[in-house]
Amino acid sequence: MTVPGSPVSPGASKMSSVPWKRLELAALCAYAVVFYSAMVQRSLRLARDYTGKLYGLRAGSIPGRLNDSSDAQWRNFRGNLPVLTIVMAAFLIVANGLRYGCSLKGRGASLVWLILSLIYLCYLHGACVGFILVIAGINYAIVKLFARYKYCTGIIWSFNLAMLTLNRVYEGYSFSLFGQQLAFLDNYRGTFRWHICFNFVVLRMISFGCDYCWTLSSSHFDHKKHMQKCEVCYSGKTCYFALQEKGLSVDKYTFLTYLCYLTYAPLYIAGPVVSYNAFAAQLDVPQKNYSVGQICCYGLRWILNFLLIEVMTHFFHYNAFVVSRLWRQLTPFEIFIISYGVLIFMWLKFFLIWRYFRFWSLVGGVETPENMPRCINNCPDLESFWKSWHASFNKWLVRYVYIPLGGSRRKLLSIWVVFTFVAAWHDLEWKLISWAWLTCLCFVPEIVIKSFSNNFQAKSTLGRFIHRELCAIAGAVTVSSLMVANLVGYVVGPSGIKVLMARMLHKDALPALGTIFTTFYVGVKVIIC
Repeated sequence: MTVPGSPVSPGASKMSSVPWKRLELAALCAYAVVFYSAMVQRSLRLARDYTGKLYGLRAGSIPGRLNDSSDAQWRNFRGNLPVLTIVMAAFLIVANGLRYGCSLKGRGASLVWLILSLIYLCYLHGACVGFILVIAGINYAIVKLFARYKYCTGIIWSFNLAMLTLNRVYEGYSFSLFGQQLAFLDNYRGTFRWHICFNFVVLRMISFGCDYCWTLSSSHFDHKKHMQKCEVCYSGKTCYFALQEKGLSVDKYTFLTYLCYLTYAPLYIAGPVVSYNAFAAQLDVPQKNYSVGQICCYGLRWILNFLLIEVMTHFFHYNAFVVSRLWRQLTPFEIFIISYGVLIFMWLKFFLIWRYFRFWSLVGGVETPENMPRCINNCPDLESFWKSWHASFNKWLVRYVYIPLGGSRRKLLSIWVVFTFVAAWHDLEWKLISWAWLTCLCFVPEIVIKSFSNNFQAKSTLGRFIHRELCAIAGAVTVSSLMVANLVGYVVGPSGIKVLMARMLHKDALPALGTIFTTFYVGVKVIIC
């Protein structure tokens, strides 16, 4: 009990604030439960009412339910999963058996991996493997010829951007373009379009070229200083960042290792993206950051998440609504549900694809960055979202695009170049360019606001409360902007913007918009509480 007028002890003040925070968190969680219950109920009803009008539904593995197979990428991965798993098992048995049985390192391991990977590529692309090897050889020659010149990285980038564009324009080329005597090879193009996978090869060719040029010009990486901050390196292991930043000796940049890096089977189709330095370093010393037990646990978690997406695609046909273009017939709140559902489906789809290949790579002794380190619902701002969505690509962009452009000193300018490249790298489509520029427009105010908020320190209880509320509101605005950008990029497209705006700005849509914004606000508050 305190005497009137006497100062309240800090402990008492802290104790009095705890019940209020617990009550607030309980109220926020209760709202989330109610909202998600309503969303699940409405999603089930939509899937039931529109079943006959949706494209891409097929007989599923759950009795009495149709499976949403409208997404070509997931359909192909899921359909080829048994064959892919057999290939993975064969590759690992042979590669690991020879590597550890014969104590292979460096060139020996490169040769084994390259032979196995080329067999894999011949199955995927048939005679088109020749295109990959020719382009890779030209890139290697450019790097070796111009590596000691200041403008080398500019030549490397120009060549690879040209290849990226030409591959798309000519749809992987036809052998008949190079002479009728080669036209018969068009009958042996394999089972998978080579120029789609080649997007990842472009990233690797740029990585090899830049890493080699920077090694020749000397590395500025302070390993001792890094060890003081990095728990992994301080414990005696070597983290991925150190592998990437620490330059290799010049004799490690050989054509054999380069080809092995470009075609390494576990990472060839979809990544994750690994830098040349990090990859070549693990040829000599396999990764030790993950034990056998941790890798097994990683694989088990993958199986559980695969079962989760099976339930999702059998009961909620979000992507089928987009493919069928039925969003025009829905209410504003139902459009939000479908858009949000598509985003969750995309996250889970890529989560499974990338973790499958990362698991394969880990068993083979090569550690790569995790592509989805955080759940999509745990990203209250654009910066944290893009650090967690295709995170290995984000690390690649930071190292080879963002920092060379000036880094944080030119952040407002750099993001436009970075996101335009990301859109063009994915595909040469206007809807993706629109998505990239919309994302940048959303990024600009966040960067400006963060620069001000970082200099603001609330000292009083009221000040901290106001600061937290402003952060929650700003986060809700950011997530809303992200939803709009993804609506344009992946749901309605640029041609549907006018229709979407007309629907959303109608007075009947205001209650739905208010509910959506409140939900985002509650979600951000739960994250920052």
